[in-house]
This record gives sequence, structure tokens and C-alpha cells, in this order.
Amino acid sequence: MSEQIISLEDLHVLLFVVLPYLAFVIFLLVTIQRYRRQTFTYSSLSSQFLENKHHFWGMVPFHYGILTVLFGHFVAFLIPGTILAWNSSPIRLYILEVTALIFGILTLIGFVNTMLRRYFDDRVRRVTTAADWILYGILLFQIATGVWVAIGHRWGSSWFASNAAPYLWSLLKMDPQIAYVQPLPWAIKLHIVSAFTLIAFFPFTRLVHILVVPNPYLWRKTQVVRWNWDRSKRRVS
Repeated sequence: MSEQIISLEDLHVLLFVVLPYLAFVIFLLVTIQRYRRQTFTYSSLSSQFLENKHHFWGMVPFHYGILTVLFGHFVAFLIPGTILAWNSSPIRLYILEVTALIFGILTLIGFVNTMLRRYFDDRVRRVTTAADWILYGILLFQIATGVWVAIGHRWGSSWFASNAAPYLWSLLKMDPQIAYVQPLPWAIKLHIVSAFTLIAFFPFTRLVHILVVPNPYLWRKTQVVRWNWDRSKRRVS
């Protein structure tokens, strides 16, 4: 009996047609179900009070970096033609590419600091669940491949506008056109697949808090906590 090996065409259909729709179905159903039945789990479960110094140097660079990168992706998705017109000038293309790379590296540095803090700080590690580590692994892969693509496959803003954006729009129109992503390097394909995997895993994690909670802490003043009791003594209730 000869072994059946999946063809490259079937693999592309599985990764870029089946996986995206499956990820969005899971995202919608589980998110709604969790909000209706487990409302109080919509929290980031912050460990800032357990340790704040390394928390600052991890989360602040990560949040500023990832928000900027995601905003760039969103703009290229909405107006790909404008992005391609902008990139028609080499100087503007270089500015956009270097800016994206800087914020991508900032995201990676911040996230690695966050992972190291969570692993090496005993109090923080104790409140870290298995789902948190899986989420961290997916995010690390997503961010690392993004930086890898930015360095190894340059002019990402152009290929995103010319290939990824039309592909994503075809998914929204329920007419998936995988021909847009088939010629792309596998590093880029893995980055796209990782994004869909993250979307599917999203509702099972603490990331759900970004759906209901604004993020004013990115620009608000530093909060100062004052204790009105002697922390060296055990408090008796």
C-alpha cells in the first residue's frame, strides 16, 4: 500500500483557507461564550504588584512596539494602493521599512524581557499558567518571524499591500484567493499561519481583556501606591 502524501496545493488550501475560517469561528464562538458565562475572567491578571521594575521595561516597549506595528498592518490592509504609491519613492520606502523594523525590534525586546521576568521571578512564575506559556510561545514565534521577514525579505510594506492585503480581502468576501500567497517565501507564510493560530487561541487566554478594557495606562501618569500599615507585621483580619 503506497503512502499518500499531501500535495503542496492541498497544504496551501489547509493553511490559507481552512485554518483562517476555523480560527475566526473559534474566536467568535468562544469569545462570546466566555463573556456570557465567565465575565470576570476578562482580565489581564496583571502581575505588576508582584514585581514592577522589570515589568516596566518589558511591557512598555512591547505595547508601544506592537501597537505601532499592528497599526501599520491595518493601514496597509485598508489602503494598499496608497501604500504602493507611497513606496514608489525610494526615500519614502526606506523610511517606512526602517521605521517598521525599529518598532518590530522594540516589540521583540520588550516581549523577551517580559518572558524572562515571568520565568526568573519566582512570584510571577507561580501565577503563570500553562495557557500563558503556550500564548507566549505563539507570540514569540509571531514577533520573531515578523522581524525575520523584515530583515530577510525586505520591502514588506509593498508585498503586504500587493499580496497579503488582496488575500485577506478575499477571505472577507468569502472567496479565498490563495494564489496571492502561494508565491511568497515560507518565512512569510509561517508568519501568516502563526497569526491565524494566535487568533484561534486568543479567546482562551488573558488577551481577551483588550476587547473590553481601554489602554490609558500607555499615557497616564505613574500610579503611586501608599501602604497605611506596617508591611513587616502580619496583618490579622
